[in-house]
Amino acid sequence: MMIISMEDAKKRLDVYVFEQVGTSRSGAQALIEKGLVFVNGKLENKNYRLREGDVVEIEEEEPKELNVEAENIPLNIVFEDDDIIVINKPSGMVVHPAPGNESGTLVNALLYHCKSSLSGINGVIRPGIVHRIDKDTSGLLVVAKNDESHIFLSSLLKDHGIKRVYHAIVTGHFKENSGTVNAPIARHPVDRKKMAVVSGGREAVTHYNVIEEYPSFTYAKMELETGRTHQIRVHMSYIGHPIIGDEVYGGGKTTFEKNNKTLLDGQILHAKELSFPHPRTKEIVKFECDLPDNFKKLLERLQNI
Repeated sequence: MMIISMEDAKKRLDVYVFEQVGTSRSGAQALIEKGLVFVNGKLENKNYRLREGDVVEIEEEEPKELNVEAENIPLNIVFEDDDIIVINKPSGMVVHPAPGNESGTLVNALLYHCKSSLSGINGVIRPGIVHRIDKDTSGLLVVAKNDESHIFLSSLLKDHGIKRVYHAIVTGHFKENSGTVNAPIARHPVDRKKMAVVSGGREAVTHYNVIEEYPSFTYAKMELETGRTHQIRVHMSYIGHPIIGDEVYGGGKTTFEKNNKTLLDGQILHAKELSFPHPRTKEIVKFECDLPDNFKKLLERLQNI
């Protein structure tokens, strides 16, 4: 997300996008025509003249279609019926293929396990994928096995109808045992691989509750009200409590983390609880999974500090 300065005011939108993205002029125009460029949260045409203070956000273009192969990768299946499958994803597994990471993903495993029984709404790269979990985050996510279920679950997600509760170990202690972080998130203005709290970004709300405090660390649970990319990681870093092991957003710096490198492979963040109305019966279904072994061992070591 970029805020237009006086120097960039009066430029055509396509010229500005061309300068920011580094693509060709026609490539910049294509991004605008595909609806990937927003000015003050709205779509504008390529001829739009920018004004000082305008907020411009350029979405990443969808990856090109890949030849996604089914792979016999073991899955930790928590629940499965004709409409949905709930998976406990291990840390280190990517959810769907992307250029440079085309195998070993959850989608490759699902294609082998479910065969043709996955919704096709998201195309060949993301069949059945309703929501995602970061590569180094573990835990529960629900996958749609048909288009009707996918449409229903996507609508639930948009209307905050899917309850998602994560557990994490963060640095420091919260001022209160429970609270809410309400801070908008958008693409980082400099490092485009990261997200950040940015004025004019998309609404992002995270609720947290302390489970246990240790010297210099806190074991807490976080419930997502919205579901922005890297939301919990960004919000915890923003309020001064980065998740341990999360070197992208300020973690990994304490002596405890350095002394326990063998148990840290990315952020210690686990999607532990998931509940929502079932697509067919509309009855609330609830799922919970255990903490990963490395998470448990870290808690044991914190108890002995």
